[in-house]
Amino acid sequence: MTDQSPASQSSASSSAKNYAIIVAGGSGTRMQSAVPKQFLLLNGLPVLMHTIKAFQQTCVTPDIILVLPASYHAYWQQLCDVHHFTQPHLLVTGGETRFHSVKNGLDQIPDNDEALIAVHDAVRPLTSRQIIETSYQHAAKYGNAVTAVKSRDSVRQVVNGKSISLLRDQIYLIQTPQTFKARLLKKAYQQPYTENFTDDASVVEQYGTDIQLTEGDHQNIKITFAEDIAIAELLLNKKPLA
Repeated sequence: MTDQSPASQSSASSSAKNYAIIVAGGSGTRMQSAVPKQFLLLNGLPVLMHTIKAFQQTCVTPDIILVLPASYHAYWQQLCDVHHFTQPHLLVTGGETRFHSVKNGLDQIPDNDEALIAVHDAVRPLTSRQIIETSYQHAAKYGNAVTAVKSRDSVRQVVNGKSISLLRDQIYLIQTPQTFKARLLKKAYQQPYTENFTDDASVVEQYGTDIQLTEGDHQNIKITFAEDIAIAELLLNKKPLA
């Protein structure tokens, strides 16, 4: 895993175009909410708006591609009007799975082998500037960068009904952003879909590329359950993101 601080430069790569595909396909089922979790208010602003702002407040300044189910496009536009949200982004219709949603986003990006593309969960609104910038910088140098943190807990794996202890120091929990050179990511997404594709790293790894890990943060939480909103508000109010 690489833990490098952002270089003092205007972009992750002086010649590369930067993009961020923000995937917002979740429903409100596990939240027991009437609306999907990406639209819930966090400090008075929808979660998704915090996520977009996190990217646009970095030196990377990527073009934002927001992937949403078609049924929520009008609702999102209403939220943008209500909250006077004018951050530029391209709205794209999601697909049947996360894989297909990311692929729809990729279809909107012109071919440019050296472009850098980050894919990020819409419901990770607390991603720091350092994590985002490091992800682009590492991908520019090594071809890919997948944000991850070491497990804090002991881990056991169940195989054929028997639990087996795993070495905690060898276990990493995967987060987003996951950033790649455009040529690599686009070619990887030409593969037929399988249920093993749980994230972009798994798609690229199946294509035959070794995955590079960069340092994440346990505060880079994914809003999944109702209590996560309260935790996110505490973290958001504790200190400004760096």
